[in-house]
Amino acid sequence: QVQLVESGGGLVQAGGSLRLSCAASGRTFSSGGMGWFRQAPGKGREFVSDIKWSDGNTRYADSVKGRFTISRDNAKNTVYLQMNSLKPEDTAVYYCAAGTSYALYAYWGQGTQVTVCS
Repeated sequence: QVQLVESGGGLVQAGGSLRLSCAASGRTFSSGGMGWFRQAPGKGREFVSDIKWSDGNTRYADSVKGRFTISRDNAKNTVYLQMNSLKPEDTAVYYCAAGTSYALYAYWGQGTQVTVCS
């Protein structure tokens, strides 16, 4: 059984930081990737960032470039999202995703709420 469990969300002030974690169990994604998506109130789900597991290549949405950093721990089968300089518009439920092929995400976590107050 594949499970993705997010943690690290919370309530922060604008300009603050959070680090999200996503622990995968049941299998590894060494031939694929893991990433983060988010859904803000009244908005559709949008891509935030992802990482190719094998070589660590990363991608970011324009809205978070320079502020967010994605990384992974091979031994722990875990991906992280370091979020700095948070803005109110970053408020959303953040979802972890994983797939056996890069950018094809078949597995999803339950989400963790991030709320940024001005």
